Amino acid sequence: MRVKLKTSRAAVGAAVRSGVTWGLTAACVAGAMSVACAATQSKAPGAAASCNVDWPGYRAFVGRFVQADGRVIDFSTASQQTTSEGQSYAMFFALVANDRATFDRLLAWTRTNLAANQFDPQNVRLPSWQWGRKPDGSYGVLDPNSASDADLWIAYDLLQAGRLWHNSDYTKLGVALAQRIAHDEVVDLPGLGPMMLPGPQGFRTGDTTRMNASYMPLPLLRAMSKQLPDGPWSRLADSTYRMIKTTSPLGFTPDWAAWRAGQFVVDPEHADMGSYDAIRVYLWAGLASPTDPLARPWLAAIGGMRSRVSMQGFPPEKVAATSGQGTGEGPLSYWGALAPYFKALGDERNLGLARTHLAALDAPPVQGREPVYYDRVLGLFGTGFIDGRYRFDDAGSLVPSWRNACD
Repeated sequence: MRVKLKTSRAAVGAAVRSGVTWGLTAACVAGAMSVACAATQSKAPGAAASCNVDWPGYRAFVGRFVQADGRVIDFSTASQQTTSEGQSYAMFFALVANDRATFDRLLAWTRTNLAANQFDPQNVRLPSWQWGRKPDGSYGVLDPNSASDADLWIAYDLLQAGRLWHNSDYTKLGVALAQRIAHDEVVDLPGLGPMMLPGPQGFRTGDTTRMNASYMPLPLLRAMSKQLPDGPWSRLADSTYRMIKTTSPLGFTPDWAAWRAGQFVVDPEHADMGSYDAIRVYLWAGLASPTDPLARPWLAAIGGMRSRVSMQGFPPEKVAATSGQGTGEGPLSYWGALAPYFKALGDERNLGLARTHLAALDAPPVQGREPVYYDRVLGLFGTGFIDGRYRFDDAGSLVPSWRNACD
């Protein structure tokens, strides 16, 4: 998604003049942001040595996809785009890695470039979802609409950062952003209840409202409900579960669905196909605390993917939710998403298959076969969880492996 830029001294100077905080050591300023530089920068100020987290996969991700100023770049796209999703996921991984320095750079870049510096508790706006190279060769916002899943993740990241790093500034911003999401991106649908739109613009036409189940992870909704009990979050969890159960009649979730005349219908734009969005529904279900009252029903509603992988040895790249017809073979990112799902289901055979595939993330890179952005991020979610680097409790709070040692 992003521009592959070398971090020259001139570039650093330009960033400083524009107000971007780079936070680099002198050794890292001289060249591109390497994994070694990323590791050096990942130590939070004042953190005890015992609190430093050795997470090679995270360091590889930062070294490859996170620019020195905190911009996450997806090199697989023509516009070398940055998305609010990418920023939000990277902030989450920085929390899991106890890497406050990188977290702050990611937040600063998001504030400056996606939120036009309107990103404080008294004046918070939803960040633009897409930034990158424009047709004229300049760089900037490509689409000012926001993406509610990224907004939700950023709010969650901030709330958890405030709790884990004992900093109320993060908490205040997280609360303000969550309130903005509830105001601008959550609607009440007659016959269903609260539902989070994919973005504030473009998803309601006449009597049809389009929605995306992968935008609403259960642990995040639980955390928001705990932090803001007067908000729509608990009821939104129930509405989301109802959507997944209804639109996955054979245990396969579609990327998109719609609500019309008091019922769920096939999405008018993308039909019933489940692929690169829907794969995250299985991931979020696998990450949910097993003590959450919706965890088991949620997993049961999407059991088709487990059966299909057991039968053919790999996940389909695309599968029709209403017929179960699958095509293609899912890439590495799918195995990252499915690993927690298999673990939650107690499916050791398929979890073993996932581990075998995910070993490619730690192998020496082969030119032309380097894992792309989506492989890396879903791979980090998956391997981080099954390796015990983090979990969510029944209130949706993040429990990173470093928590006890650092407290």
